[in-house]
Amino acid sequence: MATLPLRTLFGTLLALCCMHAGYSLSPEEREAARSVMERTVPALKAVPGKLKLEAVKQENGCDVFETESSGGVLTVRGSSGTALCRGFYDFLKTNGLGMVAWDNKDIRWPARIPDTPRRRVASPFRHHYYFNAVTYGYTMPYWTWERWEREIDWMALHGIDMPLALAATEGIAVRVWKRLGLTQKEIDEFYTGPAHLPWQRMGNLVNHDGILNDNWHRDQIAMQHNILRRMKSLGMKPVCPAFSGFVPQGIRRLYPEAKLHRLGWGGWPQKNAAHFLSPEDPLFLHIGSLYMEEWQKEFGKNTYYLADSFNEMELPVNTDDPKTRDQMLSALGEQVYRSISSVNPDAVWVMQGWMFGYQRHIWNADSLKALLSKVPDDQMLLLDLAADYNKTFWHNGMNWDVFKGFFNKPWVYSVIPNMGGKCAMTGVIDFYANGHLEALESASKGKLAGMGMAPEGIENNDVLYELVTDAAWRDRRENVEQWLENYCRARYGACPDSLKTAWSLFRSTAYSNLKDHPRFNWQLKPGARSSSVDASEDFLRGLALFVNTEGLEHSPLFRQDAVEMAVHYLGIRMHEAIQAALEALDEQNPEHAEKCMARFREYALQADALLESHPTWRLSRWISFARAHGKTGEEKDAYEENARRLVTIWGPPVNDYAAKLWSGLIRDYYLPRWEHFFQNRLKDKAPDMEAWEEAWVHSHGVSPARRPGDIIRACRQYVREAKPLPLSLKGGGSGSAIGNWTPAEVSTEWKWVAWPVSPDDLKNLRGVRFTYTSGRHALEIEQVELVGDGRMIDGRRHAGLAGKPSRENCYQLSLPEGVHANNGLLIRAKVRTVGGNDSRGKIELLKKNG
Repeated sequence: MATLPLRTLFGTLLALCCMHAGYSLSPEEREAARSVMERTVPALKAVPGKLKLEAVKQENGCDVFETESSGGVLTVRGSSGTALCRGFYDFLKTNGLGMVAWDNKDIRWPARIPDTPRRRVASPFRHHYYFNAVTYGYTMPYWTWERWEREIDWMALHGIDMPLALAATEGIAVRVWKRLGLTQKEIDEFYTGPAHLPWQRMGNLVNHDGILNDNWHRDQIAMQHNILRRMKSLGMKPVCPAFSGFVPQGIRRLYPEAKLHRLGWGGWPQKNAAHFLSPEDPLFLHIGSLYMEEWQKEFGKNTYYLADSFNEMELPVNTDDPKTRDQMLSALGEQVYRSISSVNPDAVWVMQGWMFGYQRHIWNADSLKALLSKVPDDQMLLLDLAADYNKTFWHNGMNWDVFKGFFNKPWVYSVIPNMGGKCAMTGVIDFYANGHLEALESASKGKLAGMGMAPEGIENNDVLYELVTDAAWRDRRENVEQWLENYCRARYGACPDSLKTAWSLFRSTAYSNLKDHPRFNWQLKPGARSSSVDASEDFLRGLALFVNTEGLEHSPLFRQDAVEMAVHYLGIRMHEAIQAALEALDEQNPEHAEKCMARFREYALQADALLESHPTWRLSRWISFARAHGKTGEEKDAYEENARRLVTIWGPPVNDYAAKLWSGLIRDYYLPRWEHFFQNRLKDKAPDMEAWEEAWVHSHGVSPARRPGDIIRACRQYVREAKPLPLSLKGGGSGSAIGNWTPAEVSTEWKWVAWPVSPDDLKNLRGVRFTYTSGRHALEIEQVELVGDGRMIDGRRHAGLAGKPSRENCYQLSLPEGVHANNGLLIRAKVRTVGGNDSRGKIELLKKNG
């Protein structure tokens, strides 16, 4: 009989003991957790006896960790691999020994760790959820396994045990389509380029910006094997894809009688609209079951499966008839569940709940109750994605109250700290610290089972993610001021008074309110004037204080954050320069306009140079991820173009959504785009911005970079020198102008002219005014419309004139309650000039409080 190695024998005995005692930690999880810790602190590998990992029981089905250190030995106990990692990270942060960020860290592990008493933490939640379906577009579409491995380590350290795992969704679906008999052409027309796949998966659009070939599918299937293997080794419960009802148009050829609904989203052309298979059609269950079979054949059995059918879309029934609507929703819920459970009876259907708050005109207590009515309570999990939006932005009541505790279905409290991977600082920091307590203490909490976060894009606003992941392991109120001080000590090694003051200022400015889409005006289509980034004097003062804090220059995380703070500061000065340049154009002062643009260019290139030292905020990094997946030069170019499109024009009709503060993107896209616009306007020409943008998307590579030698010194110098514009260059405008017209845009024939508007302006918008400024000819206005997400929100039609004199030149607009414009907002008007096109003027917003 062979003798087992001592390590294997010990592991087997430990596993048996843990099973007998009711512990959930397996030896595999323990060793996977140790590997995470050793990758985080490589010094641990050289002295294995200094780290002991032990099992501890869960409390009420929730994970627990304990830490204590004595004689230079750290003991971490946990009820799962993830709990062990969270305990280890908690020890690091609590004792000021370091912090781990995305693709960067600052670890200060001493030769001998301090002795600490036993610390025990039990989470109040069974699940700790992470990711949004669209994070797979705005951040992760082209990640390599090396980047995924670092992300899973980050998840484990932050206590995440329920991540969304959607790689290879299409590789499995293609097998189903081929089994059904669809042609390759029919399959290709169904899909988008890789960066746009999240919206294809949710049925928002099809057939956009590229196709997927066999190389892509093989790559993603191999990636998903690695992802799932690593996640499960740590005791995580990944959420994998299921069939949501969207099918290629070619299904009509194979099944002429199939009941299909063509759905639209955000004003996209009909060729991009998805086909939704009615849940009442038997084919729905057949395709859903085939998908599950193929998935399990490739990846094995899983427990949690995601299916989202109506993300930001209207229902394919008459919503004015509640009975018809509820019958359809009931059938849909039953069929989605059956398509999963018919193959895997233990499976749990997971559904994102973004639309529950975003589309209250569709989703009310009755419609959601109908959807859930035929699904067993313990085999569904609802993700209440946007508690922060309900509370601090929409102010429309918490979903667990509106939907009566989600009708006995388990659910996860979650927040969306970011839209599109935007880099600008925003969010109510006090809410992220303690908002979950309202759910825990609510009489309507029902089967509250977890807490999570669903950012549309990551690698930004690190403080919010540290705060939320800490909160998910706490059921008591946090002192935010003390937490911020501890955060700085863990992140940088100290918290000088200047840093405390800076964070106090951030907490009362940028981090005191949630901006849905924080973007500078120069990140929007040229002509845009308003910015949704905090530009207050207190915020500027906080940024300068942070950058000029001394004694922390050795910390890689301080250097990273100093770059971000300096770029925010320069971004505000860039916004001021653009605003003044546009007003100079209004006043027909080309000399001042060019001086303002020179100032904009100076600040833009400084910001870009600083960002070259940032670990993640670089266009070159994004493009290198995309090109790495191509097997041929043609594939590499196609992936790069798809990646470039997503972070810039996106569609159209979606435009400038992601708004990244990236090196390369500033110097190669934002800056030259505005310069192209201004040079044309100075010549009284109408710039063809769409052609310029498309040409950039189809270009390749990044221009040579400029990087300062001493990054902290450069940050301080640029902030010190970036003064407000002198009074001689500041325009005299009221700040309410959103655009203007010149002879280049108008003619004696009726035509539509459009001007971009910031979604932030929606709250106080009551109309627009056309103000003539100069020229020999007046402007006639026939119709004005406010367009959001590709659809008309409101419009007014009457004959108006902007000239000398003007008459009826104001157009009142009325906004429906709860209206949103996530994917773009503009004012457009049907206009013509009288007797010739020598006419100039500006369009001003009329505000409710103005």
